[in-house]
Amino acid sequence: MLTLDGLVIRQGDFILRADLEVPEGAQVAIMGPSGAGKSTLLSVIGGFSEAAEGRILWNGERLDHLSPGKRPVATIFQDNNLFPHMTAAENVGLGLRPSGRLSPDERDRVAEALASVGLEGLEDRKPGNLSGGQQSRAAFARALLQDRPLLLLDEPFAALGPAMRAEMQGLVRDLARDRGRTMMMVTHDPDDARRIGGETILVADGVAAPPVETEVLLGDPPAALRAYLGAEG
Repeated sequence: MLTLDGLVIRQGDFILRADLEVPEGAQVAIMGPSGAGKSTLLSVIGGFSEAAEGRILWNGERLDHLSPGKRPVATIFQDNNLFPHMTAAENVGLGLRPSGRLSPDERDRVAEALASVGLEGLEDRKPGNLSGGQQSRAAFARALLQDRPLLLLDEPFAALGPAMRAEMQGLVRDLARDRGRTMMMVTHDPDDARRIGGETILVADGVAAPPVETEVLLGDPPAALRAYLGAEG
């Protein structure tokens, strides 16, 4: 279980507070107005930014003093963070060894990860020769190979068209469930939140609220979410 205990994030005049729990194996969307702090929240959980107060715990163990590489967290960013001079297989292999020096067994694991996301036969292509969807698949394969229980996704499919975005979200959701990963995904689209399934964390008005069942939240949205979605009432 991920626990944010009395978490306070301060960046200049910006303040975000969070007191919540995400059960192990849950699939959670994170929604809210632009600038509310959705990506900032993921950055702090992943260790790329620091909180001013509070604790971050995974199954009771504190994470907030650990560097990103020491946390049980894999993060996929919007730009996918693929190295343009490296092949798809080389990029994915970084999930196993940052040095890129893989054993034959590890190269087999990379091939299996690429196949699991539909990139079999494209191992030797560089990112510039992959479509946006294929680049997203490669980034996800790398995250899977990191074999960390908590998967954070910061709008990695925002640049994709609706059909490809839906396909990628379904792939990520299903593979995360099959492998028992806890997934938190930032999205601006309520249809994306529904597709992810499970629950949604609303980030608005300086607070990251505890997860609520997505259909319940969208069926009767609070004022901040209603205004963001442009709903009446």
